[in-house]
Amino acid sequence: MQETPFCLRVGHLLPYSMSDSNTTNFTNPSTFILLGIPGLEAAHVWISIPFCTTYVIAILGNFTILFIVKTEPSLRGPMYYFLCMLAISDLSVPTSIVPKMLCIFWFNSRDIDFNSCLTQMYFTLNLPVTQSGIFVAMAFDRYVAICDPLRHSTILTNPVVAKVGLAIVLRGAMLVLPFPLLARRWPYCRTNIIPELFCSHISLVKLACADTRVSSYYSLFVLFCVMGLDVIFICVSYIQILRAIFRLPTKDARLKTFGTCSSHLCVILASYIPGLFSSLMYWFGQNLVVHFHVLIANMCILLPPALNPIIYGVRTRQIRDRLLRLFTHKGT
Repeated sequence: MQETPFCLRVGHLLPYSMSDSNTTNFTNPSTFILLGIPGLEAAHVWISIPFCTTYVIAILGNFTILFIVKTEPSLRGPMYYFLCMLAISDLSVPTSIVPKMLCIFWFNSRDIDFNSCLTQMYFTLNLPVTQSGIFVAMAFDRYVAICDPLRHSTILTNPVVAKVGLAIVLRGAMLVLPFPLLARRWPYCRTNIIPELFCSHISLVKLACADTRVSSYYSLFVLFCVMGLDVIFICVSYIQILRAIFRLPTKDARLKTFGTCSSHLCVILASYIPGLFSSLMYWFGQNLVVHFHVLIANMCILLPPALNPIIYGVRTRQIRDRLLRLFTHKGT
């Protein structure tokens, strides 16, 4: 059975043939070999520049969001607590894969331990599930704030927000845990060469000498029954929000209220559009060269963590004002 992509963000399929790699007769290798970007080895140093730049922007941007929320008392609310959760998740995946990417680009260090490979896979699968839950929590927060503002502070109390955050983290951790557990049990008797920059789930599925249908069916379950329900809940929430906004008496009131949701909507689009593009490339771009697949798929993973803090910094007035005051005080 052909492997179905687990999620829009990380479920890309690389159109390579095993005949292009060295095959061996081993089972359960202790290490894998990451080729990087096949066909563009000579340009690895130059390619590392946008990857490194994007990673630095993601690190600085998300740490800035965390610092501003921590130091600004007026930003102690459910919306900003969920934003901090999003910032932490945006820090985790790039940190789990980019350092190894840069080692490949700069030092030609291609070996990766089997357990480290599984850890990389776990984090890249955990991110979309966790972020999907955070987006649902943010949508619910905006729904209560706009449709039932008088009860917002009584419904989303700090203990409730803490429980919701814990539930989101546990849901992502438990739902993704079967993937590395299944991958650990598979024999790998074809090759230990992965023509990518990191260990993705689909790459291990392609290398396994075992029946991987259970993993494929479980991928479908997580994609449609979990993340699909999250998208439906987000859409229903915003339909109710838009209905409430259009019932407001003046245009200024409608624009001001919609502005409180604009950053959340932009972040959702920034997360889902690259994933949708990667998924379309998976289905319709099989004739594209391998290195194009690798480049696009990796940038689709790295761009949202870099864009999210910029979007919130630009479109959220409270964060923007606090950031301006911070730089103004430093300048004087």
